[in-house]
Amino acid sequence: MAGTPSVLASAAVGTLLVAGTTTGAAAQTRPPVAPIVRPVASAAPGALSGVVRDERGQPVEHAVVSALGASTTVAVTDASGRFEFGALTPGPYLVRAHLAGYVAPRAQMVEVRSSARATSAIAVRREGAAPILAAGFGVPSDLGSVPTTSTAESTSASGQPPESAASNPPTDTENHTETAWRIRHGRRGILKDATLPEDLAAADDDREPASIFAQLAGTSGRVASLFTEAPLSGQVNILASGVFDAPQQLFSNTTVARNTTNVRVGAPAGDNADWTVAGALSQADISSWVVAGAYTMRAPARHRYDIGMSYSTQRYGGGNPLALRDVTDGSRNVGTVYAYDSLTLAPAATVAFGAEYARYDYLASRSLLSPRVEMTLSPAARTRITAAVSQRALAPGAEEFLAPPDGGIWLPPQRTFSPVDSRQGFKAQRTLAASAGLERDFGVSTLAVRGFSERAADQLVTVFGAELPGEPTAKVGHYLVGNAGQMDVRGVSAEFRAVIASRVHGSLRYSVARGQLLRSGDDTLMLLAPAAAAGGTAAIQDVTARIDADVPETATRVMVLYRLSNGFIPPAGAAASSPGLDGRFDVQVRQSLPFLNFTSARWEMLLAVRNFFRDATAEQAFVDELFVLRPPKRVVGGVTLHF
Repeated sequence: MAGTPSVLASAAVGTLLVAGTTTGAAAQTRPPVAPIVRPVASAAPGALSGVVRDERGQPVEHAVVSALGASTTVAVTDASGRFEFGALTPGPYLVRAHLAGYVAPRAQMVEVRSSARATSAIAVRREGAAPILAAGFGVPSDLGSVPTTSTAESTSASGQPPESAASNPPTDTENHTETAWRIRHGRRGILKDATLPEDLAAADDDREPASIFAQLAGTSGRVASLFTEAPLSGQVNILASGVFDAPQQLFSNTTVARNTTNVRVGAPAGDNADWTVAGALSQADISSWVVAGAYTMRAPARHRYDIGMSYSTQRYGGGNPLALRDVTDGSRNVGTVYAYDSLTLAPAATVAFGAEYARYDYLASRSLLSPRVEMTLSPAARTRITAAVSQRALAPGAEEFLAPPDGGIWLPPQRTFSPVDSRQGFKAQRTLAASAGLERDFGVSTLAVRGFSERAADQLVTVFGAELPGEPTAKVGHYLVGNAGQMDVRGVSAEFRAVIASRVHGSLRYSVARGQLLRSGDDTLMLLAPAAAAGGTAAIQDVTARIDADVPETATRVMVLYRLSNGFIPPAGAAASSPGLDGRFDVQVRQSLPFLNFTSARWEMLLAVRNFFRDATAEQAFVDELFVLRPPKRVVGGVTLHF
């Protein structure tokens, strides 16, 4: 056992060297069977905590602290000035504090490591009495006097005011209305060269506070203050993507590039919750848009709710006959609503439960319900026992409408799809799954062992580049979806996650399972994917490796993911005399652009190449990705603005 991690690490390096190439599938002497694979696991999450103090070293309560990086989250300091972020995706985070009446330093960069806790100390300073005047502003007399000594400067090292100040205490004649505060602390801008209206500057405490923003918008000062003072954070992505089978197709005029713009915005909702809103637009031969919202509770809380919804639509205006045949009214619409609760029964026991309801207007049975229950116990420090039961309904083409996991590349509907047999139409896959696992942390490393059982009815099979008699050829931007028979799977997996070096995080997972696939009886599917329609029983072995590297000198982040398995369904015409291997890869490079940064915003360039069909999620069935035939490569590039 002592040599096992080395062997597995060597296997992971070997798989990464062949990323982007596909080993030809050799033939199999036994009946082909549906493959097994565990969802890809990212590095173990880390944590970030710290304290916010003022210039006197006193804790600052109710300060809003935001952490912007692979994921975006906020926290509010308690009475001792402390804040904490748990379960953060490893990587660099931009940390900053915000509280009305205080001046915060520039945002600081903190590195969160896997299975480790990072700390951060933030020093803020109370606003001095001296106003910060914008160029071109005249200060009305009612804004008060202008003292020349700030609060911090007028205090001795012992914390007592100087003798002169004590004998002659200053008179507080400064105007403390919202208008005066905004004038003193507003950012410089072209609008501040204008003359301040007298009626606006004359606002006093006897009437509702006036605001420059409220006057311009014609709304009340209270509403304007709600938005201008909210500590919003998020990101804007401007991306372009395309699909290709061979490198020369990437530069062919037949390859359609799809432009995408998406925005994520979030802010605190009270002291222990956050809300986020996201939207995306795409324009090409497929015009689509997506909107989503979520409300999430933060720890510590006995109940941690996660509630959200999304709505997506796709309209096709191209000339692909297969797409036009099945999108009769020109559009498809999908809406989802979900609600989950993580209930802390005891310090060492947590149960999470909830469900997702989705409605697909292109299905015969449009309503799909997916419930899930999971129990986590911590009998000892750094040890976790988990057990989960779920039933998931997966619609054909759902990947084109669902948002990715946190930190994933979010693209709205990008491809069209049709049923393998137009007479039968689309049918959803329903999967009943149960699993139990044990995890143990060893310093910065984690070892996890898991057993699983899964039964899928109407297992989905996705086929790219299909050629059927009497039917037009499916292009790389269009695919066919059919249903195989019932799939039964049982197996185990072992995973090792570790910090390989100070800048490199890695994980290696090995899965072995035995599955049985019943014959589907679909003659059309038999022509396209005979291995998926014929049925059979066999053992499947799978290795998944992931490497995340961070180079702070060049502000570069690299992620490489590769999955190697003998369970991928081979296409029609493949030899069937011996088992063979196939693989999937995903390579992402994120390069920070510091020369574009302004204030606390951060620009980043993204380039990704992949042939994974699905984004890995905790709810993904073990065999789903392996039932995808000949997925084309996808390239995504663009820029991201984090704020």
